[in-house]
Amino acid sequence: MSITTRAAVVESGGAPFTLSDVVLDEPGPHEALVRMVATGLCHTDLGVASGGLPFPLPGVLGHEGAGVVEAVGSAVTGVAPGDHVLLSFTSCGGCRNCRGGHPAYCATWLPLNLIGGRRADGSSTVSRGGEPLGGHFFGQSSFAERALADERSLVKVDADVPLDSIAPLGCGVQTGVGAVWNVLKPVTGSTVVVLGAGAVGLSAVMAAALTPATTIIAVDKVGERLSLAKELGATHTVNAGEADLGEAIASLTGGQGADGIVETTGSVAVLRQGVDALAARGTLVVVGAPPFGTEVSLDVNGLLGGKQIVGLTLGDSETQTLIPALVRMVKEGRLPLHRLISTYPFADIDQAVRDMRAGKTIKPVLTF
Repeated sequence: MSITTRAAVVESGGAPFTLSDVVLDEPGPHEALVRMVATGLCHTDLGVASGGLPFPLPGVLGHEGAGVVEAVGSAVTGVAPGDHVLLSFTSCGGCRNCRGGHPAYCATWLPLNLIGGRRADGSSTVSRGGEPLGGHFFGQSSFAERALADERSLVKVDADVPLDSIAPLGCGVQTGVGAVWNVLKPVTGSTVVVLGAGAVGLSAVMAAALTPATTIIAVDKVGERLSLAKELGATHTVNAGEADLGEAIASLTGGQGADGIVETTGSVAVLRQGVDALAARGTLVVVGAPPFGTEVSLDVNGLLGGKQIVGLTLGDSETQTLIPALVRMVKEGRLPLHRLISTYPFADIDQAVRDMRAGKTIKPVLTF
């Protein structure tokens, strides 16, 4: 039986989010109906809403959901009605990367999560007035009071942890954490630089502070965010509006350069500066995503000292393992995620968007 719910719909590229009644399809065999309690707002949502990615509009976005399972499909085994769940990306479960523990690199990741707008079989999960809408965003489309989610998007979590305090784990936080833990893997005494002190960058700072890295450098142009980075574990900060990035990193590392860099800004100019600031055998993780087709020029000879540039999606995370661990760390106070979060009623989604674009908030979380 289909269900009517309230959702934030983007009518066309560049249009605002508007609340509208929509109809969810009944859960398929591997889907669950989730009553949303909270959902994070991410720059990816804004990029799609602006028309920068070929997602079918009108549509329902949202991909950092948190809620309570209300009903499950006939083949669902991992969750049951009443379970508290976080919603993250989906994947096919059967390709080489999924079977190898790297579902963020699923062979069908792009159509299943970012640009398809429908289930893998082409059917729609959400409609309005009898017309299908773009949905199934990251297997969830959580900008709605209820979401129809893929089972592979769902992670059962500790019911004692408030869902609005952990919603961002589904995308932004696990991306920053995974860049450090899953790719850089800092060793004793190493230097980690984080370019950009937004939600992803500050998550990377917090993750680096939980490793043997002894020098953690946060870089941004906003003084308040740099101050917060220091409170969250950065040992040094660089205001990129006041200092040359390469010179600053060289000075802080005794001329050696950085062992690991996390690039979150999406600026190819910043990416190039980061590559140049790497130490021999250093690694830069590309997290920030500029528009499709963007290219960057590099000094090839500068790479021959063993430098590595690694692209990253969603922290290369295996969500069923990483997210419950992060939830426990939030609960125990070891991952102070609350320092990043500002909450907004769901009806105020456009205010949250404006505040995020203006830099007034780091991680908006919509509550229902």
